[in-house]
Amino acid sequence: MIAINGLIKKYDALLAVDGLNLKIPTGELFGFIGPNGAGKTTTIKILVGLLKPSSGTIHIDGVDIKQDPIRVKKIIGYIPDRPFLYHKLTGWEYLEFVAGLYSMNQDIAHEKAENFFKFFDLQDFADELIEGYSHGMRQKLVIAGALIHSPKVVIVDEPLVGLDPKGARQVKQLFQDLCENGTTIFMSTHSLGVAENMCHRVGIIQKGKMIAVGTVEQLRSQAEHQHGDLEDVFLKLTSSSGDGGDPQ
Repeated sequence: MIAINGLIKKYDALLAVDGLNLKIPTGELFGFIGPNGAGKTTTIKILVGLLKPSSGTIHIDGVDIKQDPIRVKKIIGYIPDRPFLYHKLTGWEYLEFVAGLYSMNQDIAHEKAENFFKFFDLQDFADELIEGYSHGMRQKLVIAGALIHSPKVVIVDEPLVGLDPKGARQVKQLFQDLCENGTTIFMSTHSLGVAENMCHRVGIIQKGKMIAVGTVEQLRSQAEHQHGDLEDVFLKLTSSSGDGGDPQ
């Protein structure tokens, strides 16, 4: 579902992403982790079409993102770590606005929005202005907006930021259910416990290079740390080549 080949992104003399190669099958929840400045955010912004690569290719569901970016954007959902919301809209108005961007049928959009409000316990706030929402409520609304058009691929940067334990559990369950039904999720997170518990495979990026990819068991084997958790494995694998220092 996601195929990245030879991806390079340069900022003048700095190499933020250095020859990234990765294939993610349909229905996989893939975790993308790395030190600060390793190239995670740059990679995500290229995947969603916010940055152009210096070289290399990305295909999503067989579509080249450089050749047909609009077609790709129709089939992806993006949950950024710092989402932008229109604070003078109500929650309902925001979801209606997003659904309109994807030319969704109004009845289907209304039903899906209603289901998201119920799922996230936001029914009592649907007609309230977003400016009155807490950080966690805004994060839930952003997730609903990213998923309302039933994307084939969801690209998410730190999905659980600002959520209380109940909200975090709801999102975890939602992502797992989506993958079971064929949605592919590419998730960047600093929470290694979340990555270990949720992801089918994990990729570790450092200084723009993918230094390890696999299941947690495979990463343990590579790190020669059979009994450690993902945090132990991550620290061992990244310490061998030093901390990343390139811009995100």
